Amino acid sequence: MRSTLSKIAAAVTAGALTLTLAACGGSGSSAAGQTLRVGTLSDAPPSIYLENGRFTGYDNELLRDIAKREGFEVEFVGTEFSSLLAGVAGGKFDIGSSTISSTEARKKTVAFSNGYNTGFTTVVTAKGANLKDVAALGGKRLGVVQGSVQDEFAGKVAGAQVVRFPDYNAGFAQLKNGTLDGWVVPQDIGQKYLDQNPAVPLELGYTVEDKDTPSAFAVAKKNTDLLNKLNDGLAKAIADGTVARIYGQFYKNTPLSKELQQGGPGLPVKNLGA
Repeated sequence: MRSTLSKIAAAVTAGALTLTLAACGGSGSSAAGQTLRVGTLSDAPPSIYLENGRFTGYDNELLRDIAKREGFEVEFVGTEFSSLLAGVAGGKFDIGSSTISSTEARKKTVAFSNGYNTGFTTVVTAKGANLKDVAALGGKRLGVVQGSVQDEFAGKVAGAQVVRFPDYNAGFAQLKNGTLDGWVVPQDIGQKYLDQNPAVPLELGYTVEDKDTPSAFAVAKKNTDLLNKLNDGLAKAIADGTVARIYGQFYKNTPLSKELQQGGPGLPVKNLGA
C-alpha cells in the first residue's frame, strides 16, 4: 500500500513539475499560447512608460507586436531596473523590456535577443553649467539609475560623486531641486523630459555614443526557445517595416539606425558561449 501511494505521489509531483517548467519556459518549451510576464519600467519615455494605466513606449509596443507574431501573450509588470535582470535570470520575469544595453557583463546573467535600438548616454544639467566634456564632470555630483549603463559610465568619471536612484523620476526631481550637478540618462529619455518640461531651465551636456551594445530584450539563459521566437519576430518586424513604423511613433526627431530599417540586416547580439 505504501509503495502504491509513493508511486501516486511521485506521479503527481512529476506532473506538477512539468506544468511548472511549461509555465516558466525551459530550453525546450514553447511559448505559444502562454502569457509571459515582462519586467519593465514606468517612467522612461519614449522607450518604456506607463500611460493611462497601460505600459507602452517603443520597447513595449514592439514586444507586443513580436508576441502576436509568435503566438504568445505578454503581461507587463513594473519593477526597478536594479533588480530586473536578476528577476529574469531567477524566473520572476520571462522577459526584460527596458532599453537594456546588451553589455558583456550582463550577458553573464541573462541572454539577449538581437538588438532593436541604439542610443547615446547624455548628462542633463542646469542651463549654463557648461558640462560639455568628460573632464568637466570630475568632482561633480552625478545622479544615475542604479545598475544602468549610465551608472557604469559615471563610476568611471574621475572624482565624480555618484548618487544612485531606483527610477528616472526620482533623479529628475533631485536635479530640478539643485541637489545634483548632472543627471546621467539615455539621450532619448533626457530629450523627452526637456521637450515635456520646456519651462525647466535644463539642457543636455556631455553626450557619448553607446557603441556595440544595442538595446535588446533579456531572457533566462536556459530559455532558448523564447530567445529564438523573439529573434524570429523581430526579424519579421524589421523586414516588413513594422519596426520603422513603431519607432516613428515614439521618436519624432531621431533617425532609425539603417540596420533596423525595412530590409535591413538587424542588430545581431552574440551571447556568451554562443
